[in-house]
Amino acid sequence: MSAPTENTASAAGSPVDLYDPAFLTDPYRVYERLRARGRLVPAVLPGVEKEVWLVTHYEDARAVLSDKRMLNDPTPLASAEGGADNLRLRMLEASGLPREYARYLVDASILDMDAPDHTRIRKHVSRAFTVRRVNALRPRVEEITDGLLDALPEHAEDGVVDLIEHFAYPLPITVICELVGVPEEQRSAWRDWGRLLITEGGPRREALIGIAEQAKELIAERRTGPADDLMTALIRTHDEDGNRLSDDELVSLVLTLILAGHETTAHLIGNGTLALLTHPDQLHLLRTGPDIGQRAVHELMRWCGPVHGTRLRYASEDMEVNGLHLAKGGAYAALLGSANNDPAEFPDPRRLDLSREPAGRRESHMGFGHGAHYCLGAALARQEGEVAFTRLFDRHPGLALAVPQEELRHDQLPFMWRLAELPVRLG
Repeated sequence: MSAPTENTASAAGSPVDLYDPAFLTDPYRVYERLRARGRLVPAVLPGVEKEVWLVTHYEDARAVLSDKRMLNDPTPLASAEGGADNLRLRMLEASGLPREYARYLVDASILDMDAPDHTRIRKHVSRAFTVRRVNALRPRVEEITDGLLDALPEHAEDGVVDLIEHFAYPLPITVICELVGVPEEQRSAWRDWGRLLITEGGPRREALIGIAEQAKELIAERRTGPADDLMTALIRTHDEDGNRLSDDELVSLVLTLILAGHETTAHLIGNGTLALLTHPDQLHLLRTGPDIGQRAVHELMRWCGPVHGTRLRYASEDMEVNGLHLAKGGAYAALLGSANNDPAEFPDPRRLDLSREPAGRRESHMGFGHGAHYCLGAALARQEGEVAFTRLFDRHPGLALAVPQEELRHDQLPFMWRLAELPVRLG
């Protein structure tokens, strides 16, 4: 199926409503319809009423995300013919976030940068997430996991405990905060702020201000009292050569590492646990199959990963990518949830198969993105997921849902798939 030669709603049909209840409550069925509809499907961003394009197929998504002509930051296009607004910034400001703080989420954010700034900052941070360093963290990840599992019965009421609240969130927030250097007494605040920041209609302004000011205080403390943590290493880099990391970049980086370092992993654990509980044959495979843990995380990330869409990419010129005609200044989002369920890449995609991914191969799914902005902490997230799933079911082999699956609620957020809670009975 070829893409429209002109990226207009009239060429590709009416725009997708990202708040359509079907899109929010049963996205996989919607993705099937969107893939059949076209390789590029228009949608309207909430709050800015601006049309963007959803890339629905696997090969197209990979191509768009790996093409260097696609920009995360549209600033160079702003004054040119066919220019583009920074739609993410407009959305943040429309939601009431003050510009002086929103800049930490956009202007200075590694997630919204292009080369050479993105390459410069990523180079410094990536040293903390090498395979060797992540492997060295595993004993501590296992220790934290075991401690949380020990405490689960204390949180149970009539034998029921919310696994999101008392296991899925505490594990990754503890790990990333220890790595970055956030004191234990401040971690619950970071967790609460992170939740509020992505909750529409909530006190997002106060959450962002709280996060940014706390990050500034932590940076100031590490300047006077260095420690063996990532924050100290980043500050040292900054102070030795101020051109490497600006003050805003340093604050934004701390904020991004902590928020991105626990939100996605928490909901991978939540979504994955539900998937295993409702697929007993696959849970049996996890518990008995040799060396299935890493492969299981790959398949769970593909089948029920929490991130279903990327940040916008802007076409820097009129171009053709994998046969798609992209217009200069056009805004495009790779629909990861659809790409990861594209039958052209994954036969029978809605069949959960923990042995689907061959052992020892880099994952084929795009749950962690693709290209230059591939998730920095993917190796750590995979490790945390593997430890969480294997140890959880080893400790509680009779774990079961405490409510019917159809009664479980998901957060109503476009491009995300995350349980609001997961009540289970400990076995």
